[in-house]
Amino acid sequence: MPTLGTVELLVFFVLIAVAIVTVIIVAVRRNSARPTIVVASVGHAMSAPELERLLGDLVAQGKKVTAIKVLRDHTGLGLKDAKNLVDGIAQGRAIGGHPALARLSGPRPAPRGDLATRVRELKADGREEQAVHLVRGETGMGQDEAELFVRSL
Repeated sequence: MPTLGTVELLVFFVLIAVAIVTVIIVAVRRNSARPTIVVASVGHAMSAPELERLLGDLVAQGKKVTAIKVLRDHTGLGLKDAKNLVDGIAQGRAIGGHPALARLSGPRPAPRGDLATRVRELKADGREEQAVHLVRGETGMGQDEAELFVRSL
């Protein structure tokens, strides 16, 4: 099997970089065409009781999808866990004792670095699934695109 020279390797890496940038641009354009949901008083870090009240209000208004999104944004929960908690609220259960809400003691620190840096940090910590979730949340990529992006870093 012939070995690749320096020029061929350089071309290969440039093509990979171009492909990644193209995927990100397509995802950002697709995401910018989606309507955004604005929920009042969600722009700040919330205490567990505040969040539980807001979620209860959203569920009472029939906005379960928005409630799931707000819950995920404030706790970092996965989609399935957030949906289960919101379904519990809809059934009248209190969620104040849930471990995800216990972590809401204060504001979360601002993210460090660009997306690629944060993804690399998550991968280094063995948290590849969270890295994929982060990429999907910030770029609007689909699952397969986000997994490809994470694997390429």
